[in-house]
Amino acid sequence: MTDELGIVWFRRDLRLDDNPAWAQATASCRTVLALFVLDPRLVGPSGPARRDRLFGDLRALQQRLRDQGGDLLVRTGDPVEVVAAAAREFSAGSVHVNLDVSPFAVRRDAAVHHALDSSGVRWSGQWGTLVHPPGAVRTAAGGLSQVFTPFHKVWARTPWTPWPEAGDATVLAINDEAIPTGGPYPFVSDQHGAAVEPGELGAAHRLTAAAERADRYDDERNTPSIQGTSELSADLKFGTISPRSAAQVIGESTPGRAALVRQLAWRDWYAHLLHATPALVDAPMKPQYSQLVWRDDDAGFLAWTQGRTGVPFVDAGMRQLLATGWMHNRVRMVTASFLVKNLLVDWRRGERYFRHVLVDADVSQNVGNWQWVAGTGPDASPYNRIFNPVLQGQRFDPRGSYIRNWVPELAGLDDRSIHEPWLAGPLELAAAGVTVDLDYPSPIIDLRESRLRALAAYEAVRAGR
Repeated sequence: MTDELGIVWFRRDLRLDDNPAWAQATASCRTVLALFVLDPRLVGPSGPARRDRLFGDLRALQQRLRDQGGDLLVRTGDPVEVVAAAAREFSAGSVHVNLDVSPFAVRRDAAVHHALDSSGVRWSGQWGTLVHPPGAVRTAAGGLSQVFTPFHKVWARTPWTPWPEAGDATVLAINDEAIPTGGPYPFVSDQHGAAVEPGELGAAHRLTAAAERADRYDDERNTPSIQGTSELSADLKFGTISPRSAAQVIGESTPGRAALVRQLAWRDWYAHLLHATPALVDAPMKPQYSQLVWRDDDAGFLAWTQGRTGVPFVDAGMRQLLATGWMHNRVRMVTASFLVKNLLVDWRRGERYFRHVLVDADVSQNVGNWQWVAGTGPDASPYNRIFNPVLQGQRFDPRGSYIRNWVPELAGLDDRSIHEPWLAGPLELAAAGVTVDLDYPSPIIDLRESRLRALAAYEAVRAGR
């Protein structure tokens, strides 16, 4: 034993199993205090679905600790002050955390670390949020690959850094009741807006279900009307499961399973990139695109956020996001492309909106994917790739099931017209009970003309004009 009492400061690791910070603390301390800090800078900007999911996961963690005779101390405020105050109050010798890569988290942790150092409290950081820690997956020259495929090849053969084994420390009971009760969105995160079971137990059930359908992942992951993705993104965001557990349970024994585990490599890659280049949050990795001239289109941005663009596949996704705090991954790409390429609105504006509303908002993943769509990031989508939202809907939602679910005013249209209601005849619209610009808007943009405008804007940057 090295400390009489150690604090585990939970952040994005709301679990006890497969948690290296918790394991190290329970193995090296006689007594452990479990602490969570509600930081208004993070909780305040969060959408209601994410706040409610967080509170549900916190209550589940608290119950698990109480089952072991302990409790979860929840305090509100600036972690620099709160963590140092808790260390003084409980005479802690150490604080144990799982590290994060976002610039905000890195700055926060450095400030807390400094405050603890001045009080003689030891800081101990682990990487329980990723499969491989930053710096563990390198090219032959020792750098970080800017292209995903070679990164993945090295990632797949890199041995896992051992995590500490848990010990038998006593968990401190403090009988805290400070977790908010949540609001009108009871932990919604599935694609139909249904409530999900929070916490580590709920995550284990979702992981089991994801593994059971993983063989079909490659065939079904792009169909938004079915449960074809893992739907584990919120659990990975809040850490109710570890990415290593997900990789182990799913395995790579079939092409579908290998494709699903590959998504964890994408997650690591974006995290490693942001850790190495914090400026990616605001700056394109390809510097020339800082010269791209974006449009100021508040009306278009508002219509996009409300799912009122007049393009059904885009609107279905944005309404799903508003209703549930979650959106199918294929549709995320299409809606992002519509904003960046068709409306020519700065990708950072869309990234911030997603970061606010999404239950599973993860800074490195969000920034990485938005830069991929915008063509400004590492291994990005080519600048001239502009998703046609009509063709995407026809390909991945051919019967219009997804659109009918989220844009019900168009449900009476046939499978062809539901993707392009502006082309439907007056008799067909009348039979479906649709009046264009009353029940459903006309497209706010001409898809062909806006595509040409985006290509011209990107070409101007590439040509140095």
